[in-house]
Amino acid sequence: MRKNMERKYQNLCKPITIGNVTFRNRMFSAPMGGTDITADGCIGPKSAAFYELRGRGGAAAVTVSECMVHPSTDGSHAYHLDTRILNSLAAAAYAADAIRRHGAIPSLELSHSGMFAGTYMTDSTRRHDMAQWSASAGIRADGVQVKALSKELISEIAASYGEAAGLAKRAGFEMLMIHGGHGWLINQFLSPLFNHREDEYGGCLENRCRFAVEVLQAVRRAVGGGFPIEFRMSGAELVEGGYDLEEGIRIAKQLEPYIDLLHVSAGTYQKTFGQTHPSMFTEHGCNVYLAAEIKKHVSVPVAAIGGLSDPAQMEGIIASGQADIVYMARALLADPFLPRKVCENRETEIVKCLRCFTCMAERAVTSTRRCTVNPLIGREMDGVEVLPAPERKKVLVAGGGTGGLYAAYTAARRGHRVILCEKEGELGGILKSEQAIPFKHEMYELAGTYAALAINAGVEIRLNTEATAEYVEREGADALIIAVGSEPFVPPVPGLKGDNVILVNNYYLEKEKVTEDVVVFGGGLAGCECAVHLGQEGRHVHLVEMRDQLAPDANVRHRPLLLEQIQKYVTVHTGCRGLEVRPDGILCEKADGTRKLVPGTTVVCALGQRSRRNMVDSLRDAAPYVAVIGDAAKVSNITNAVYWGYHAALDI
Repeated sequence: MRKNMERKYQNLCKPITIGNVTFRNRMFSAPMGGTDITADGCIGPKSAAFYELRGRGGAAAVTVSECMVHPSTDGSHAYHLDTRILNSLAAAAYAADAIRRHGAIPSLELSHSGMFAGTYMTDSTRRHDMAQWSASAGIRADGVQVKALSKELISEIAASYGEAAGLAKRAGFEMLMIHGGHGWLINQFLSPLFNHREDEYGGCLENRCRFAVEVLQAVRRAVGGGFPIEFRMSGAELVEGGYDLEEGIRIAKQLEPYIDLLHVSAGTYQKTFGQTHPSMFTEHGCNVYLAAEIKKHVSVPVAAIGGLSDPAQMEGIIASGQADIVYMARALLADPFLPRKVCENRETEIVKCLRCFTCMAERAVTSTRRCTVNPLIGREMDGVEVLPAPERKKVLVAGGGTGGLYAAYTAARRGHRVILCEKEGELGGILKSEQAIPFKHEMYELAGTYAALAINAGVEIRLNTEATAEYVEREGADALIIAVGSEPFVPPVPGLKGDNVILVNNYYLEKEKVTEDVVVFGGGLAGCECAVHLGQEGRHVHLVEMRDQLAPDANVRHRPLLLEQIQKYVTVHTGCRGLEVRPDGILCEKADGTRKLVPGTTVVCALGQRSRRNMVDSLRDAAPYVAVIGDAAKVSNITNAVYWGYHAALDI
């Protein structure tokens, strides 16, 4: 008889009962917006599949985000629950069922954006002719008028939370999250930053909590006793004029009688994006202290969130009593099966989130989802299962970067015999250079994770082996995936090959050569991030860029946070063309024709990459099936390398 399994992370894997509902573990999936919201606010099938994947992956609860409760005052393009809308209830029911059939508890986030309502669903061209609504009147930073809600509208909105709650329960959702944080409407009433009312909804803390209490009471009337009601709040707003942790504790105590679970987040979305959604420049779990302190003052279970992905850290949070539950969002995009891997003692197989914001940037730019390290995200209906190939073939992958590794892993999972050749003695490709930059270390670790997955799937790794055309022919490969990457672009600038120059790709090998005064030559993403790192180490860093803006290749969510770091640590010289590298710096020419010396005794060259076209061309006819992926096809990013590698393997 088999003995009971001893789970390494016992506290994370322990069930918890909230209200009348038992959750299978302490790892919950945080709200993340869907990808195919219909024009009338229904949950599309792609979104249902998006949420279902986290249910399959072992999360105890999966929260669907966001259901806007009062469309006439909140025109954001998000989910609605309205029996007057054809398929509204049915779409919600299908989504709840998709989550529940895997043993996860489906939860729905009920929300109102208040003054930060987005695109009007009815007529987006009227956006600036219609007022947003909040606790108090004013003008938004972008010039949009904000009107104060009347008492009649406040009562109507509170009632609408109850109506949506009743429909959510009817659709099969078994928990509700009331969004009271991040600057949305309930938070706008709670916060002295937004709430300047002089009636019973403003002023003292009890008054500022009144709207939240009325919302929670309406929800309770709709769902009855025993049905878990979760309240999401910012433990502190982290901005001048907002409430601090001490007041956050008082808010939590005011609301405790009306809720079953308190979910403690942080900040105000419009002002603290990189803290509310911790960036790579912050510590993992940077907001957990808020939950830990508030938990000391309330008796309901408390959930923590904030850049969490490491099982050992999360186990420590639960074991030490800082929180009862941990929430993850981006970590479960990177690896939806993280909870199952934790509970099955397979934590070494977890693919970690890079905190690169590709997921949120893609949603902002194209209204779709994508994840740098997981090609399934946003495309769950395109093939969640990697199916066995109809015919087993011999596949050779040239290049051991992330794209090549993921292609090899995928091909092996399909049953092919896979050989991966890497001409250097270490896997990782261009990401080897990230090991020397602490805030990017997870990018370096990614190659190791992919390599372990590939080896476990049966891939044969051959290091110090270049896949030439003759080599591929000798091996008799049926298919060849060319993932040979790119090489640094080094233009013929006098002095650029001097002893005081380090290629940014080689920084990890030559960092001991770097002096206290550094010039980073090139203001793209790689150059900017290296400059920030050097500045964080205490060096005097200058950055030279010929264009007028820095890091145009960074995504729209990461770039503003990167520029904040640049402002802290780096002296910037844009509009400067490097003419000559000298022992004491770079001689530059400005747009007006004047010249200046940007000082530094070490120069880091970060002028971009170019595809290894010659290698690609030499391999194009080396096998019957040939695919070119990643930088070898087009200098791009990890996201495309992984995605193209995945599909190249599926096409064999």
